[in-house]
Amino acid sequence: MNRRTQQEMEEIEEEEDDSVNASRGAVDSKRTRPGRRFVLPIAVCWIVLLAIMGLRIYLTSELSGNNAELYSRIQELETRENNLTQKIQDMTTNWNELNISRAQWSIDSYCLGNADDKCKACQKGWLLTQPSCYAYNDAQYPHQKTWEEAREDCRGRNSDLAVAHNSDEKNVIYKYSRLYSRYIRFGSIEEKSFGNRGFWIGLRVEDGKWKWVDGSDLTDSSFNAEAADGHCAVSVLRESNWASVSCEETHQWICQKKALSV
Repeated sequence: MNRRTQQEMEEIEEEEDDSVNASRGAVDSKRTRPGRRFVLPIAVCWIVLLAIMGLRIYLTSELSGNNAELYSRIQELETRENNLTQKIQDMTTNWNELNISRAQWSIDSYCLGNADDKCKACQKGWLLTQPSCYAYNDAQYPHQKTWEEAREDCRGRNSDLAVAHNSDEKNVIYKYSRLYSRYIRFGSIEEKSFGNRGFWIGLRVEDGKWKWVDGSDLTDSSFNAEAADGHCAVSVLRESNWASVSCEETHQWICQKKALSV
């Protein structure tokens, strides 16, 4: 009886020990769970932080590369700007020297070689009728020029083909045309090769209208030739004074420029 009671007591004690151990395990388990809950958020924060740091390093590297490329480009543009500035300065210097040379040439051509050592209103070989100087190029037939060629020749002399904005200028052109044509007739060259064929003047058809080389429209109503494309005007020995011909024909020509004020 006593043995059974003792056994029962031992079993009860074992059950109580097991119950206590189970309770402690439950308590320990409950104590450790809150710590586990913080591990995952902390790990995520570290991952995000590392990602941000990696992205920052990458962007910093890219930005540094772009800055270096941009700086190189700026240096290249500055070099080009300096080169262009130098070229402009060189061209300006050359232009000034050319202007001085041309001015000296003009002074020499108007002033040197005159018997009275005085400057003339027109260069040698030019005829003065104020306010302009005229040069009549009475080239023989093989050396006559088209309208464009004649104009280039005048430009090479710092002038242009003659214009006639009023009756005075028109009469001057006609007078000198007759003078040179009459002179040629008494020469040994055939009449058809010279002034009776006409002298180019600075009048041609542009955009369906007769225009002077200075850009102004023809206002002389006495010249009513059709404004045909590719046609230019010559000064001829006729009542109408001018004639419309193809600009590709070859003729003599008249240059005109402003007379020097002396």
